[in-house]
Amino acid sequence: MSSFSLPTINDNPDGGWGPSSSNLPAQFKFKDIPYAPYSKSDKLGRFADWNDISGDNRQTNIGLTSAQGTTRGGPGGRGRRDGQPAFGSGTASAFAYFHAEDESSFSLVDTKTGTTRRGGPQTRGRMTGRGGQGYNRGAQRGGRGGFMGGRGGAQRGGRRGWRDWEKTNRFRESSVAISPEWAMLDEIEFHRLAKLRLEVDEPEDLDTYGRLFPYDKTYDRITTKSEKPLQLVDRIKYNTTTSDDPVIQEVMSVLAAKDTATVYTTDVILSVLMCAPRSVYPWDIVIVREGNKLFFDKRDGGPFDTVTVNENAADPPQDPSAVNPNNPNEKVVVPETPSINSATSLSLEATYINQNFGFQSVIETPPPPPVDLAKPNPFYGPDETEPLASCGYRYRVFDLGVTEDEDIKICVRTEVDAYSPGQGNPRLGQGLVTIRALNEFDPRSQGAGGAPDWRTKLDSQRGAVVATEMKNNSCKLAKWTVQSVLAGADLMKIGYISRANPRDNTRHVILSTTSTRPTDFAAQLNVSLANGWGIVRTVTDLCMKQPEGKYVLIKDPNKPVIRLYAVPSTAFTVEEDEDDPGFDEEPESAA
Repeated sequence: MSSFSLPTINDNPDGGWGPSSSNLPAQFKFKDIPYAPYSKSDKLGRFADWNDISGDNRQTNIGLTSAQGTTRGGPGGRGRRDGQPAFGSGTASAFAYFHAEDESSFSLVDTKTGTTRRGGPQTRGRMTGRGGQGYNRGAQRGGRGGFMGGRGGAQRGGRRGWRDWEKTNRFRESSVAISPEWAMLDEIEFHRLAKLRLEVDEPEDLDTYGRLFPYDKTYDRITTKSEKPLQLVDRIKYNTTTSDDPVIQEVMSVLAAKDTATVYTTDVILSVLMCAPRSVYPWDIVIVREGNKLFFDKRDGGPFDTVTVNENAADPPQDPSAVNPNNPNEKVVVPETPSINSATSLSLEATYINQNFGFQSVIETPPPPPVDLAKPNPFYGPDETEPLASCGYRYRVFDLGVTEDEDIKICVRTEVDAYSPGQGNPRLGQGLVTIRALNEFDPRSQGAGGAPDWRTKLDSQRGAVVATEMKNNSCKLAKWTVQSVLAGADLMKIGYISRANPRDNTRHVILSTTSTRPTDFAAQLNVSLANGWGIVRTVTDLCMKQPEGKYVLIKDPNKPVIRLYAVPSTAFTVEEDEDDPGFDEEPESAA
């Protein structure tokens, strides 16, 4: 007869259910492993998943079910057929293995599947221009601003679509060569500038100079069907830098008696600084500190003497580069005559258009008569015989003090181009007008920024045209608006001027003109004057912390950042510029 014996029963002295932890062998103690719910329907997907290495998921899933290790439709996993998550799949896996080593040096090169292009290799486009127009640089130190028109030879546009490195890696050169002897003092990113705010009260008018002609209102009635040719008008208009302004020298003596820390500049320079976060192209401002005074100057032949075109476009116009950034040893042939649609050619063309449209759109023969401001033009000498352009200078002082105890002021020379008849007395700052022009070169050219054809859309879909220009020329329009607000202009006239033939940059036609209030247009552009004044005050405080000397504020050509450098006192002087063949001691008159 078989024997029967009872199995050994391990009693739990703690009174709980199951065996006591003290009676279990060491290999069966699971006190360090948390409870993980599971489902009997779960399947083992894979032991190690090497596919999912994107993002921050740098781990290998070991022993996980398909529902826990992968998601529905994800790489390497089918998911559950019924579409319901497995029991416990939402619980964080306690069995995940994390790498202890640093993987910051590893990077994923490419996980995309290659696509096949249809239609064969990309077609190389070519654009030919029959006539070009060169413009001589004016607006030099203490001279007349403007550009003379001249005839050039035949020009060929560059090929499009075959130099991919030019589109993906655009390396612009700095507006001024940075010497290794210069000491960088500070660096400010644009995102920090965009957070600055300073509310400034209404300015104090010191004096007015110049003569203003009335604006011709017939230009407001021009349409694409009644276009008017742009004329070449020979007038003189000055663009003197701050330090060479005789009126500012007189204002200095008056404010010096009050012992106030004062900044002196022009509206052109100040608008660039106030709209710095919108800028893409490089620029530089020469700053001189003498005691408690700061002078913001422009450099002769610098970016302040020209007008940019489609600076903020996603694919802006480019100048031919002599170096391939991906392969510096590769030789790239640069044409001797640049394309009429290159960045430099378009900038000179836009400057020529702006000046001539302002000269042409005023009435020089009474009635109505011109208005002489309080004092004559301070830059027009007694020996000058050529006719002056319509221009009025208003010298205004803004208070940049944050508290009542601070006495920091900025003296700005502002400009207006005409006055509107019947809108008040221009001598009292009423009815003042600033005149600007947008230009169209070729909607199908590289750098056009997706702009619609003005001749077909300007009358019927003006909103689309304006929206595109506000996107492609955000910085330029913002600077024009800030200049108009600083000058106290009531109206800003913007002309839409296009080439008579897209392949000829020498003949232009006026297609339309719009009128807007600068304050309203600033709201449409989302231009904050308080932010601009905050930037000016920040740069002023930064320069006031430095000892007396000369400095230069430079916008990085390829990054959204500005840098302040200390430079020798002999930098950017006339003696250095005379060695440059591009320096023009006797500037040409405006065209």
